Amino acid sequence: MASAAIFSSLRRRRSPSLEAFLAPVDLSDVALVQILVSVTAEIASSFSDKFFSFQKRNSRSLVRKVEIFLVLLEYLRDSGSALPWTAVICLKELYLLLYRSKILLDYCAQSSKLWLLLQNQPISGHFHDLNKEISTLLDVFPMEDVELGEDVREQIELLQRQARRAKLFIDEGDEELRVKFFSFLDEFEKGRVPDSADLWFFFAERLGIRDAKSCRNEIEFLEEQIINHEGDVEPTVSVLNGFVAFTRYCRFLLFGFEEDEVELGIGNNQRKPRKGLITQEIAETFITIPKDFCCPISLDLMREPVIVSTGQTYDRSSISRWLEEGHCTCPKTGQMLPNTRLVPNRALRNLIMQWCTAYGIPYDPPECTEASAESFAAASPSKAALAANKATAGLLIQRLEDGSPCAQTIAAREIRLLAKTGRENRAFIAEAGAIPHLCKLLSSPNSVAQENSVTAMLNLSIYDKNKSRIMDEGCLGSIVDVLRFGHTTEARENAAATLFSLSAVHDYKKRIADEEGAIEALAGLLREGTPRGKKDAVTALFNLSTHTENCVRMIEAGAVTALVSALGNEGVAEEAAGALALVVRQPIGAKAVGKEDTAVAGLVGMMRCGTPRGKENAVAALLELCRSGGAAATERVVKAPALAGLLQTLLFTGTKRARRKAASLARVFQRCENAAAMHFGGLGVGYAFAGNSAANRDSSFASDVAVPMSISVPVL
Repeated sequence: MASAAIFSSLRRRRSPSLEAFLAPVDLSDVALVQILVSVTAEIASSFSDKFFSFQKRNSRSLVRKVEIFLVLLEYLRDSGSALPWTAVICLKELYLLLYRSKILLDYCAQSSKLWLLLQNQPISGHFHDLNKEISTLLDVFPMEDVELGEDVREQIELLQRQARRAKLFIDEGDEELRVKFFSFLDEFEKGRVPDSADLWFFFAERLGIRDAKSCRNEIEFLEEQIINHEGDVEPTVSVLNGFVAFTRYCRFLLFGFEEDEVELGIGNNQRKPRKGLITQEIAETFITIPKDFCCPISLDLMREPVIVSTGQTYDRSSISRWLEEGHCTCPKTGQMLPNTRLVPNRALRNLIMQWCTAYGIPYDPPECTEASAESFAAASPSKAALAANKATAGLLIQRLEDGSPCAQTIAAREIRLLAKTGRENRAFIAEAGAIPHLCKLLSSPNSVAQENSVTAMLNLSIYDKNKSRIMDEGCLGSIVDVLRFGHTTEARENAAATLFSLSAVHDYKKRIADEEGAIEALAGLLREGTPRGKKDAVTALFNLSTHTENCVRMIEAGAVTALVSALGNEGVAEEAAGALALVVRQPIGAKAVGKEDTAVAGLVGMMRCGTPRGKENAVAALLELCRSGGAAATERVVKAPALAGLLQTLLFTGTKRARRKAASLARVFQRCENAAAMHFGGLGVGYAFAGNSAANRDSSFASDVAVPMSISVPVL
């Protein structure tokens, strides 16, 4: 809401931005007064009878001051007398002051109760600031130069005296509740769970939060503050996360799990989109990542940002690979690197961690790096948050086990949310026994329950130790069933993503491929899914293709055909080419790819306009196709239009692996040309590739025989 955005400037003790509202300019005295009367009357009518949960005295006092200004302004409007220029300036300042008052009153009326408690002292300070500004304005207002009625003048002079004497007021009752709120969090920090009777009295009797919906609204408001948090504002993100975890625990402890059954889709599969459910989570997948958080090489979110000697920041894995390929320049600036030292960028890493936490994006930093707890102190969950989340997980899992269908759906949703961030959360949720119960919900007739359970499974699988738990509990078949027959697109896509996550373990790749219908469903999703679904499917197929024993299953299931078709889709072409490069290493795979009419053309097209990694995968696939596919496949490759020029370009501009593969494919190309020249009496085409005079063979092409060549390739 606009008032919240402007109020963020108030929280930082700054005047509101002039872009938010401007004092009227080039208006006559009459028009200015009329505008001020309208604004003041609106504030008075909107807030004179408004109920304020907190800041009651400060809010009422400010509204009464505005009502006195309304008396003054109405008198000026009705009198119609000319105003001195000094009075006009004061009235323009009053316009800004009134709008700031409206914003502050709006904020107090619309904010959650818990947030107002946490901000009790700063907000009281803002009311005091406005009092001082009112006092200053009245001190400079030219009372003697303006014709005022006696009663109006007396009211303004009384307001002036009161404003001068006004002191900072912090409501003792509100402050007592704020301290109590912090004390509950301190209990969790010390490893103790607060008494449920005390919690009920605090939430229901003192705050008036008496049902699950109200409590959920409080949680969502606090989460919004985490997203919009500014670094120098108290409480910190870590503390706010603790309060969110504590409030979520109280929501289930005090108010149970029963909610509106229509809202949760009980009894039918039709439901309205709702904030916090899967549809929102999928939308968040397409959140624009801040440019500074992306690696300039991979363009992906950096997991481990490091600084090179030129001062540029890259993801460690990307820049390490760049250096291993023999480059000695900075990829972004082109400057020579005096040294190859990589310095962790802890500040940026903390910002990325906080951003991911705010948007609910899973972010697990590498476990074995020098930047451990110290790097994430500002964003890591507090001990209190972990303790509260653990207690909440216990309640949720109990409801998964013996709750009603509605309660089970809610519990699955909340487990999904808990598992979105933090390996600690994922670890203790699985250790507490959530996986078997989530597995049962995968076959639920309720679409919301199924979506929540499969996405919870996906989030839990991000933690490596949970992968074995999921497989050992026999969840694979149920996950594949969701992929094949899931009630919604989101459920099927998340099932594919779960298979991708599980396939990161080599031993599971064969088990996944052998599961009935798994590869067929992935191939179908790659052909007909949404952009996100295609991405999930192709990455899963790529992982499965790295296991040599899966080749036959992928051919039989139609995955090879789907991968070839995907070469024309920019979003998944890179992974599709990589998977094909693995498949064609085996003769049966090369034969299957060779039968696809568009395979060679698609790979050559990637060499022309794909990403650097895509070009690398494409030339690798063509090379392996020549090696394993026999004479017919080789002939199709070497006859591809413009291949010679593309190879020449890759020899000088490709990655190290792409250059190596291009050199090997160029030798295959040349041998075919030499053979053709000998067959036709020495009349060959004679393509020549410029470069260094020394040729270097691809080490993985050891079975090739050395032959004289008119082609020279760079020394790699």
